[in-house]
Amino acid sequence: MTPNPTAPAIRIEAALDAAITRVSTAESPPQLASALRYAVFPGGARVRPKLCLAVAQACGDDHPAITEAAAAAIEFLHCASLVHDDLPCFDAAATRRGKPSLHMMFGEPLAVLTGDALIVLAFDGLARAGARAPRRLSGLLSALVRGVGMPTGIVAGQAWESEPFTPVETYHRAKTGALFVAATTAGALAAGADPTPWRAVGEQLGGAYQIADDLLDALSAPADCGKPTGQDVALQRPSLVRDLGVHGAYERLKACVASAVAAIPACDGAKGLADLVRAQAMRLTPQELARSAA
Repeated sequence: MTPNPTAPAIRIEAALDAAITRVSTAESPPQLASALRYAVFPGGARVRPKLCLAVAQACGDDHPAITEAAAAAIEFLHCASLVHDDLPCFDAAATRRGKPSLHMMFGEPLAVLTGDALIVLAFDGLARAGARAPRRLSGLLSALVRGVGMPTGIVAGQAWESEPFTPVETYHRAKTGALFVAATTAGALAAGADPTPWRAVGEQLGGAYQIADDLLDALSAPADCGKPTGQDVALQRPSLVRDLGVHGAYERLKACVASAVAAIPACDGAKGLADLVRAQAMRLTPQELARSAA
């Protein structure tokens, strides 16, 4: 089977829509079905699933359906983490992606259930598609489990916020970096390639994203990034801006981006991947900081 030439964004949106449509039947609780769609559409930049697809294409993408299921699973897991992160017991965020957060629209019970349902939907879709190439399924499931679970996935990252002392690097690797590692390694595994060389790309890019998020929280207005800002100070969360200052954090971000680009293995899609990494890092950098750096 030859790689699917369809644009990555179209592939991702189609896979997400098909999965939610499949479970939104006449037997489904109507509000929960609506909440699932509200949590996923319209999306953000879809960086994680795009990264998964880009790595798979660089490795051959010989089973596009599996690649798309892996990319959709990663986005569902990311959306689930946002829904749960916004809850009053965590960040109590009123907005997300420029609209009311899910618990503000549907209530806290449905927000909890929506996050849970998205997690299940991620693994259900991957299991269905993986039946076409069962030898790849075990590795893919393990990659996603490591990205979301204990001891170093995003659940662990969220749990670090409840500890009396939180090592900032450990927290960042779990809260943000783990799902980026899952995206790069899952892309390779979906294409039947060795995921090991792609791990460093995810680690470094995840580090860059977390630093960018710290900078956005410290420097941006809520209207600029579609969610509340100033949360790190208000909730006393670990932040590299607090530890290194704005200039130090920005220099660390640039170093992470450079390391992510340098870690991309030699492949046909290396330039496109490098462009994707750089473009997304620039997109996340607070506008005033980008202007002053320029």
